[in-house]
Amino acid sequence: MTPFPAPGQPPVRVLVVEDDEGIAWPLRRGLTKSGYQVETVATGAAALKAAPADVVLLDLGLPDMDGLEVCRRLREHSDAAVIVVTARDGEVDRVVALDDGADDYLVKPFGLEELQARIRAVLRRVRPSVPGHLIGVLSVDPRARQAWVRGSEIALTPKEFDILECLIAEPGRAVSRHTLITRVWDENWYGPTRVLDVHIAALRRKLAIDGLIETLYGHGFRLVPAAAVEAGTAG
Repeated sequence: MTPFPAPGQPPVRVLVVEDDEGIAWPLRRGLTKSGYQVETVATGAAALKAAPADVVLLDLGLPDMDGLEVCRRLREHSDAAVIVVTARDGEVDRVVALDDGADDYLVKPFGLEELQARIRAVLRRVRPSVPGHLIGVLSVDPRARQAWVRGSEIALTPKEFDILECLIAEPGRAVSRHTLITRVWDENWYGPTRVLDVHIAALRRKLAIDGLIETLYGHGFRLVPAAAVEAGTAG
């Protein structure tokens, strides 16, 4: 899930500044699958010359200059959100990085889901007008209660939209049938749970993205970010 611009506009651009390929490559792969546009560079000099980004993931231990210097120089000409990602876990390091212009500070090792949550958080702070989510070809605006696929609006019923909103809030994570029924219908719902399957089937048909909503038998459903991304690159 990523905060998104208006439907049809480019995805959130992320610049990964990391000289360890064993870290940079999984970050690029994971973020790309979640719908981000990702560029990776291995040096501070390359980071300062890179195309403008919405978010910069900045390692401090770069081979040519300290990451804090990169952060300070980025702040001179860029309004990108800067998240420091580093093995330095001292309080002084955190304070100095934040004072030098970083928007957040994340200590290695970290999980991809936590990183994406940090990205969403900093974008909400620096771009509070951004209203919703983008995963590949799928855009969802909770405020307007609208959804688009490849820039075309999809007509959803209120319950279908509520289900989609629940799933896209935690892309890749299983959401139980009980949780969906409680959030979309009522915590005291005593009707047939089959109603959820009927609405899921209709939602799948309208979105028409193969593999987007996965059934987890005996548990519930999950939204698969890679399906929406691959739908945008097919053909």
